[in-house]
Amino acid sequence: MVGNTRRRARIDALAEASDGGVSLAASAWRRLRRSPVFLIGASIIVVFVLLALLAPVLAPHDPAQRLLDAQVSRADNTIPPPQPGFPLGGDQYGRDLFSRLLLGSQQTLLVAVLATVIGLGGGLVLGVLAGAFAGWVDAVVMRIVDVLLSIPSLLLAVSIGALFANQTQFTVILAVAIVQIPIFGRLLRGTMLAQRASDHVLAARALGVKERSVVFRHMLPNALGPVIVQATLGLAVAIIDAAALSFLGLGAADDSVPEWGQMLGGAQNVIDSHPQLAFWPAGCIVLVALGFTLVGESLRDALDPKQRR
Repeated sequence: MVGNTRRRARIDALAEASDGGVSLAASAWRRLRRSPVFLIGASIIVVFVLLALLAPVLAPHDPAQRLLDAQVSRADNTIPPPQPGFPLGGDQYGRDLFSRLLLGSQQTLLVAVLATVIGLGGGLVLGVLAGAFAGWVDAVVMRIVDVLLSIPSLLLAVSIGALFANQTQFTVILAVAIVQIPIFGRLLRGTMLAQRASDHVLAARALGVKERSVVFRHMLPNALGPVIVQATLGLAVAIIDAAALSFLGLGAADDSVPEWGQMLGGAQNVIDSHPQLAFWPAGCIVLVALGFTLVGESLRDALDPKQRR
């Protein structure tokens, strides 16, 4: 047993020592494969992504049809229990809860991914402008970012969502994306400024390389590591924020297309007598957010030598 432990320690030490001879991506992947935190988080994400992609095939019933309406009694406050063909039973309107959870995963993940991508794109624009040009451009961009960051993220998202007369999934995506833009912008600006003083950037400028090439070929690629990590963590925040907006009634008004936050909000009237209607969507939200958080933390440790454990 002791011999196996020592042998494993030597193998790990040799692997760490060899990191200097491989690319950053290969070195990071080598550490990620040995990280149980990453493997758990990635497994959670893969499971939910597969469920979302296969939801139309796996869902046994139409989530909008009230197939069990005859079993709903508002006088006795009863809803359909689990039964053959309906593994989780029905909701307060007689709709299949299992099918709604599966189809809801599509909407929740789609909103989170699109919001993060839009937020990342906007943050890249602000970060490149501030980090590449500095001076008065940096001052103007950062003051805008400071104003946005001074407002709590959920309050800002709710305020943006409330500006629209007709709330849809697009308004949720836009609200969550705008909240994420200043976060990505400030982070990229800091890494871009650090790259400005690096040796390879100074050497490129000394050789007469055009400023556009210096920014997009030398500074930006080397500054994206922390931003990619933040994007992974931002997915977890986007899922929670999107669910919160839908919970507050700022999402799509049509509940025939289910979404986890919307399902959670609709269960509040019967949560005392039927807590399972809130437990299942809330559990899914927590699990998916946990998966992206674990992957993001693992990526940060793998890409940042100072954070290695």
